[in-house]
Amino acid sequence: MTLRTWDPFRELDALRREVERAFEDFGGNRWPTWRSAFLPGAAARAYPLMNVREDKDNVYVEALAPGLDPESLDISVLRDTLRVSGEKSPINADVKPEAYHRNERGAGRFVRTLTLPVEVDGDKVQAAYKNGVLRLTLPKHEKAKPKQIAVAVQ
Repeated sequence: MTLRTWDPFRELDALRREVERAFEDFGGNRWPTWRSAFLPGAAARAYPLMNVREDKDNVYVEALAPGLDPESLDISVLRDTLRVSGEKSPINADVKPEAYHRNERGAGRFVRTLTLPVEVDGDKVQAAYKNGVLRLTLPKHEKAKPKQIAVAVQ
C-alpha cells in the first residue's frame, strides 16, 4: 500500500491546467485576446478608460471619452465610490449594421463605477469635458486628509 500525502500545490497545478484548457476551448489560444474598449461582446474593457491620481487635497480622474454628448453624462459620488454613466451616439445612425465591413467604434449606453483611494466630498466635485476628455476634481473629505500632529518635547 502506497501512502500519499496531500499536496496543495499539485492540486493548484491541476486546477491551472483545467483553466488553461477551458480558455483553449474558448479562443483556440492559450489565453483569450482581450478586445479594446467599448467593443461589444465578452471581454470588452471597461469604458471610459480612466486615470486616477491624488495629491494632499484632491483626487483627480481623467476619463478618455471621445464622441460623447456631455448632456448625456451622469456623474455621482458616494463616499469613496465614483459612478460615471452616459451614452455614446453612433456616428452614422442611418447606416445599417450589415453594410459595415468593419465597425470598431462602439456606441450605446455605458456605466463605469470606480472605487477611489479615499473618501471624497461629493458636494464640491468639479467636472469639465473638453476635447473628448472628462476631467474630475474630487476634493478629499476632511477626515481623509492627513493630520499634522504636534510632538510635545519634555
